[in-house]
Amino acid sequence: MRLQLILPRVEPTLFQEPTVCPYEGCRGKRFEHHQEVVKPLKDTKHEVVAAHRYRCLRCHRTFRVYPQGVTRAQTSQRVTGLAVLLYLLGLSYGAVSLALEALGAYMAKSSVYEAVQAAAKKVPGVKRQEVFAGIRTPAVGGDLTSVKCNGEWLHLGLTVDDTTGLVLTVDELSAEDAETLQNWLEPIVEAVGAQLLVTDDADAFKIAADKLGQEHQVCKSHVKRNTEVLIDNLEPKAAVDEDGSLAEIDVTPEQAAQDMERLGELILSRQPEEEKELEEMHRRYIDAAPPGPGEKATIAYRLRLLFLDRWNLWPDLTRYREWVGPQGETIDGTNNGCERAIGWWVKERYRTMRGYKRSESAVNVSRLLAWCGNHLNTGGANLALLIA
Repeated sequence: MRLQLILPRVEPTLFQEPTVCPYEGCRGKRFEHHQEVVKPLKDTKHEVVAAHRYRCLRCHRTFRVYPQGVTRAQTSQRVTGLAVLLYLLGLSYGAVSLALEALGAYMAKSSVYEAVQAAAKKVPGVKRQEVFAGIRTPAVGGDLTSVKCNGEWLHLGLTVDDTTGLVLTVDELSAEDAETLQNWLEPIVEAVGAQLLVTDDADAFKIAADKLGQEHQVCKSHVKRNTEVLIDNLEPKAAVDEDGSLAEIDVTPEQAAQDMERLGELILSRQPEEEKELEEMHRRYIDAAPPGPGEKATIAYRLRLLFLDRWNLWPDLTRYREWVGPQGETIDGTNNGCERAIGWWVKERYRTMRGYKRSESAVNVSRLLAWCGNHLNTGGANLALLIA
């Protein structure tokens, strides 16, 4: 996990003049300076700062104005930001409290928790209803992951701009079926103007992409691994025609071995024009009978399904070879953008925990980390934007 965070600064001499009376119902805009008072402060540099008191000339009540980085709270925004930073780097709430105490700016464990949750709730965007920074992109990557929450698995969905890797949204999902994925993805692809959906090879994503009317790129790495596993499993059985099913359709074990070897080569080359070869392979096994009730699928029938599946999948597997976005954008044919984001912004922090206690915390902390990560190449994430 890589993070670049900017802590809020405390500037004891920098004040922002009031522009409107803070009291409800007044809205006065004329003030006089009433007095300067000393405010004790928990900070790594300043033990006290000055606060200015102003009197509203309309309602005649007074209020305080604090210097930059200071609020009504006893703790400065710098220390609060440091607490959030330490938590995001992997320390527990209790460990953050101990670290701050060693720095002379003690915060209770509960205060650290409240600071992290408050900052996470203020993350702009990174949710289904409001994608990060209002980004527009022709290609959206989507993937799912799970974290433990109160002893049960909590499903999280994450989307990225597949052309840049920036995280668009992190959301809690009730399930992982096609209908749930469609309902989750629909407002996101509409908001960003996507034309292409990049996912792993889960059937639910394929169905969702079709129903959303999106072009679909299936992750080439997932398909490669899955195909190699299937070939390794079927090859020794087909080599001896274990159940005699190949002989029934006049296919020799040698031919089956050649077909699987060629399939392994095609999965590596992934050229659009190779689709015809897969059709020919499938038709060679077209007469293999499906299993009856309570029966196991034969070797020949399993090969028939394997070649049919890869034939049907081929356009979505090789789309990256020719796809170009409206501004010349390209993709690499993998779902690495999502998997990298899940690893960095969800799993890396989660590994140091026994699990979340609230689903809201799991979602909020993941969004906070993703928001910070999105600022890696822009000079860093300014925590002052999230800490009041």
